[in-house]
Amino acid sequence: MIITKLDFYWVYSKYIHNKAIKFNCMSHPVIDISHLTKYYGKTRGIENVDLQVHEGEIFGFIGPNGAGKSTTIRLLLNLIFPGSGSARIMGMDVIRETKKIKNFVGYVPSDANAYSSMKVGYFLRYCMRFYDFKQDEERLTELSEWFELDLDRKITELSMGNRKKVSIIQSLLHRPKLLIVDEPTTGLDPLMQSQFFELLRSENRKGMSVFFSSHILSEVQLLCKRVAIIKDGKIVQLEDIETLRKKQLKKVHIEFSNPEDKANFSIPGAENMIPRMDNILSFMYSGDISELISRIAPGKITDLTIEEPSLEEIFMHYYQ
Repeated sequence: MIITKLDFYWVYSKYIHNKAIKFNCMSHPVIDISHLTKYYGKTRGIENVDLQVHEGEIFGFIGPNGAGKSTTIRLLLNLIFPGSGSARIMGMDVIRETKKIKNFVGYVPSDANAYSSMKVGYFLRYCMRFYDFKQDEERLTELSEWFELDLDRKITELSMGNRKKVSIIQSLLHRPKLLIVDEPTTGLDPLMQSQFFELLRSENRKGMSVFFSSHILSEVQLLCKRVAIIKDGKIVQLEDIETLRKKQLKKVHIEFSNPEDKANFSIPGAENMIPRMDNILSFMYSGDISELISRIAPGKITDLTIEEPSLEEIFMHYYQ
């Protein structure tokens, strides 16, 4: 076979083009949100949210109910329209390129719904037809066995936990590059929660990015390395989980010998002071430890404990 100079240039240009496409895809965050705002009439949804999620990351998005988590997700999925700002998934605008995006994204909503009259297997095969890939029975079998889900049962016969399993499997059938989950463990028993987390880790090792929204901090702590805390529609903290732990914030317990010393004690940076017993004072402290010691030193104390707060306590600190 003779390769002409023209053939060589065609192959080379194709190689460069493919490399450029790969480079461009890699250069974009998997999620890029800029100044995103949504109001429902006069009611606040979210305000000026800025957020980036890196490719290959399991990213935590935490906050209580009503903080704006679901609104952010619905904007990302183009289920609702923003008042202002923009959002991109894998470099694509979520409004203008929504059809293209949906081929690469899986979504597990907080409330799992499906066609109740259908059998599980029929419903999931029906869902597979929405994507540009050959129907993958092997993938369907693998996921249903992982969650111990009977494909021959009608959806109307399923418990809430089993309906949630259907929703999870449906979101993963097309091997998405990005999985967005909104309160995904609702209805799952502890064993299935553990199975689900292990599946997320496994798919993440294969390259899938995960945007994990929850109000349960322990779930986020198990899976995520970075987390955004949302409060009243605004991002109040964006941090590595380990950095959150290592913040200056300390949990302090002081047992005074004299109740009057406890009553007169105050220091800037002390928050959430809790008088526990006659002579014991507990509080969160974000100031200089040397200053704390110097304030305590003049009085007589029986015991002093300064320790790292739990992640749950750090979370509550940001909310209070």
